[in-house]
Amino acid sequence: MKPVINHLFSRKSILITAVFLCHMSFAQTKAEQIDKLISEYTEYGKFNGSVLVSNQGKVIYKKGFGMANMEWDIPNQPNTKHRLGSITKQFTAMLILQLAADGKLDLQAPITTYLPDYPKDKGDIITTHHLLTHTSGIPNYTSFPGFFKDDSRDPYTPDEFVKVFDGKDLDFSPGERFSYSNSGYFLLGVIAEKLSGKTYEDMLHDNIFTPLNMNDTGYDNHGDILKNRATGYEKNGNAHVNSRYLDMSIPYAAGSMYSTVEDLYLWDQALYTNKLLPQKYMDMYFKPYTPAFGRGHYAYGWGLGYGKIGKSTDSIYTIGHGGGINGFNTNISRAPSDKSLVVLLNNTGGAPLNDMTRAIRGILYGKDYSHPKKSIANALLAVIQDKGIEAGLAHYNTIKDSENYELIEREMNNIGYQLMNTHNMTDEASQVFKLNVEAFPKSSNVYDSYGEALMNLGKNDLAIINYKKSVDLNPNNQLGIEALKKLGADVSAYVKEVVVPDAILESYVGKYELAPSFIITITKEGSQLKGQATGQSAADIFPKSENVFYLKIVNAQLTFNKNDAGKVESITLLQNGREMTGKRLED
Repeated sequence: MKPVINHLFSRKSILITAVFLCHMSFAQTKAEQIDKLISEYTEYGKFNGSVLVSNQGKVIYKKGFGMANMEWDIPNQPNTKHRLGSITKQFTAMLILQLAADGKLDLQAPITTYLPDYPKDKGDIITTHHLLTHTSGIPNYTSFPGFFKDDSRDPYTPDEFVKVFDGKDLDFSPGERFSYSNSGYFLLGVIAEKLSGKTYEDMLHDNIFTPLNMNDTGYDNHGDILKNRATGYEKNGNAHVNSRYLDMSIPYAAGSMYSTVEDLYLWDQALYTNKLLPQKYMDMYFKPYTPAFGRGHYAYGWGLGYGKIGKSTDSIYTIGHGGGINGFNTNISRAPSDKSLVVLLNNTGGAPLNDMTRAIRGILYGKDYSHPKKSIANALLAVIQDKGIEAGLAHYNTIKDSENYELIEREMNNIGYQLMNTHNMTDEASQVFKLNVEAFPKSSNVYDSYGEALMNLGKNDLAIINYKKSVDLNPNNQLGIEALKKLGADVSAYVKEVVVPDAILESYVGKYELAPSFIITITKEGSQLKGQATGQSAADIFPKSENVFYLKIVNAQLTFNKNDAGKVESITLLQNGREMTGKRLED
């Protein structure tokens, strides 16, 4: 029998080897595709940083691209330490839930329970849950006029900095809607310190980093000597400059951390266990609380939704968050269904990380994916700075329809503000914003930016026209309404209540299919219409006119379309400058 056993064992070894080699070849093919993709982004000046991709919980690719330090030609590596920006928020939320699990904090109690010196008129109606979900109404301090110019370089203690925003009026009643606020997460850090008796930094190390062996992660104190620390840079046309100094006491619990792609993989893996929290609180951590209409939900420090896979219409449920801080932008995207992970840490600011993540997921699942193109915005800025605005406009007209270039609204907006705020070239900036208006006429934001430049130039009549267009597209644009007030414009049309007859509201009730996997259900409770997208909670929608409604929780607008017979036959969703129209489904 012995020879037979040896023969069988030999055949089994061949089979195992063949399967192993097939798996290894699969992984290598995916890794090679990812490597080629990221190399293209790097070649076009759109990425400079570190990457890690895992599938089924196993790392299949990690690599650094470009320079961690351009002055010394030190390359990025998988162990390069990058500032994380708002990825920090998920760690802050973890600390808060740990306190709740220990019985030290009630998520539904007023924050004055833990911060007795906070103004009671606001603190008595705001809960820790509101802070975690960006529904507190506390204004976002990074959006304050002149904040980065006047305040961001100075050191503060946490208690001192709270005074920067705690006296300001709330933007809305707590719980009314979602509005991203770094101020809320700053307060969470203060609460954590008060209840633990430790600094926020020490809590991170004791409660998370040390237990998970995240030895290359920490609070980015400017004075510390950190091996393998990346320098932050900003784009200046096709070149780079050192990013503006930011005292790290400012981002604090909203964005102060640094880490590596390798350590964030350890973090990802730990979140599939109960090493840090009991399961009850892990469920609370990832629960979809705040709907972001058409874009998923916000949990505690995480965004939840369905991420697109390459060019296909397929999607996968993801848990993730992006971050942006002087000289850095970052993204972490987790897919629990197959324990896949994409981590992108960039140290030149403004990289298209969402597009990159979508393409990488296309590779993982064998779908077609988009390759990067050269940036029209960056090319335009380079010519403006070298040869002036007229040459820049001529170059823009030459390349705007080229297959080798792409026009991205956000990039054009960014270079407009760079010209206006960094180089005092407001007239040139206004012409860039005008190009953006022409290219993206359905975007509220482009009119708002153009209006700001025109106002700075003293062209108030034109500024009013553009601010009004912005508010028309996004009735919830309170900053636009405030700008119109400042310009002396009549804003009564934007603040008055529109009443739609009950019978007309009833005629809108139904289901509308915008895509095979995306249906908007319209319901009515009393005189309040509600919209609910597939996989999301219902959200109140408010009339702008008889057939046009908008959301307060996010910048989105719904238009009910009638046929020649006067029957409602479809709905159009306008969000982020893009329109989707879906037919009404038969009852």
